[in-house]
Amino acid sequence: MTTQRSPSVRRRRLAAELQRLRKETGVTREQVAEHAGCSPVTVTRIESATSAATVALVAMMLDLYEVAGERREALLQLARDARKRGWWYKVSEAIPEWVQSYVGLEEEAATFQEYQPEFVPGLLQGEGYARAVMKSAPVLPPEEELERRLSIRMKRQERVLERADPPKMWFILNEAVIRRPVGGAETMRDQLQRLIHLSETNHVTIQILPFAVGVHPAMDGGFTILSFPKPSDPDTVYVEYWQGSVYLEDPSEVDAYVLLFNHLRARALGPDQARNLIAQAAREM
Repeated sequence: MTTQRSPSVRRRRLAAELQRLRKETGVTREQVAEHAGCSPVTVTRIESATSAATVALVAMMLDLYEVAGERREALLQLARDARKRGWWYKVSEAIPEWVQSYVGLEEEAATFQEYQPEFVPGLLQGEGYARAVMKSAPVLPPEEELERRLSIRMKRQERVLERADPPKMWFILNEAVIRRPVGGAETMRDQLQRLIHLSETNHVTIQILPFAVGVHPAMDGGFTILSFPKPSDPDTVYVEYWQGSVYLEDPSEVDAYVLLFNHLRARALGPDQARNLIAQAAREM
């Protein structure tokens, strides 16, 4: 399946380039703001990829940084691409604002490394399981809204898992994920069978962290490490919490989570053993 590449990643790449050029030039954000006729806060938001810069503003920044020729045109095209709207824009009211950036990143990631302690990751959820998770919220949305959110989740799966070049995905799930009967026994059996099926594909690896391991270094919660095809796109750690999320891009923070994931991978059951345990859990439902 062919997908339109995500503007979220383009914005991050442009932000990193503009910040690097400013530092190389030795000017402050205040000086950039004065030159471009905007506020220092605007420069900060552009450099942090919080806001998409206009092409005209990027052009003024490149004037200050004395960037010309092919490099200038490439950055201006990047600015144009970064302002395009992803497919989710039309349904953005059904996706929390703090999730929208992640939707853009997951579409262009080359690899996922994810640990989940309580529930099946969204990209692996079957429809029945996903509906049950959504219905567990303290305040339920109207049925029409719930079905809309469910449709969006299924579309996200389609655009990531069924594209022509699917990402390499490595999931480590706490044993609680496969033992907790979400949506009832039948729904859970279907979900476990789906996990087995996905784990047999070339691009999805699933391990289980068994209860027998006892205490482990990721008891604080789940996380996702996203890597991208271009070296200019920094690896990102996504940590979601109730009603919000954080993105970590500092290399030292990313390296810490990579180390954490590797420790979990070493303690978890291998893919074949994990499939056997998942199948056993399905039989016991």
